[in-house]
Amino acid sequence: MRVVLLGPPGSGKGTQGRLLSQRYKIPLISTGEILREAIKLKLELGSEAEKFLDKGKLVPDDVMLGIVRERISRNDAKGGFILDGFPRTEPQALEFEKLLGEMGTRLDAVVNVDVPEAVIVKRLVSRVVCSKCAANYNLATNPTRVPGRCDACGGKLEKRADDAEETVRTRIAVYHSSTEPLLAFYRERSLLHSISGDGEVSSVFGRVVKSLNSSAG
Repeated sequence: MRVVLLGPPGSGKGTQGRLLSQRYKIPLISTGEILREAIKLKLELGSEAEKFLDKGKLVPDDVMLGIVRERISRNDAKGGFILDGFPRTEPQALEFEKLLGEMGTRLDAVVNVDVPEAVIVKRLVSRVVCSKCAANYNLATNPTRVPGRCDACGGKLEKRADDAEETVRTRIAVYHSSTEPLLAFYRERSLLHSISGDGEVSSVFGRVVKSLNSSAG
C-alpha cells in the first residue's frame, strides 16, 4: 500500500501515520526527517538542499523529489510506504505522479485528516514539549503527573514558539492556501479519503482504516 498523508498542523496525521505503519508493516516516511538524514549523511542531494536551507530558502522541488525517490527506492519501502510532508503543492503532486510512473508503481490512496480550525488551535496552544527528551504533552488533553515536568525523564516542559495562537492560525491559513488545489488534484483521480480527525485517536484510526479497506475491496 502506497499512501500520502495530508492534514494541517495539529491534525494528528503524524500519529495516524505511525499507527498505519504498524498495522500495514510499511515505513512512515517523513520528508522533514529524510531531508535532515540526507544532510547528515552528506548525500549529494542533501548537500544541495543544505545550500538553500542555509540561505533561508525553500528546497527546490527537483531536489526534494530526488531525496524522496532515494528513500522510497529502499528495500523496506518495496511493499509500500506512508509519505508525510510531500507533496505539498499541485506541481509537486504532478512531478511525484510522474516519478512513481517511472518506477512502475502508483499511489493507492491519499488520506486527508480534516480537523476544524478551532479544534486545531485549542490543541496546539495547549501543547508543551520536554526540553530534555522532546516528549510531547497537551495540557488540555494529556497533562503530566507533575505540573511542568516530563513524565518520562523529569525534564522541564516548554512551549514551542510556533504554537502561539497567532502563529498557529497563520500556519493553518498557509496550509489551506497551498493544499486546497492538491485536494482537488487527488479527488479527480479518485484517490482522496477525507477523514474527520476530531475525536479520540483510536476512533480516528478506525475511520481511516475503514475508508482504506473499503476502497481496496
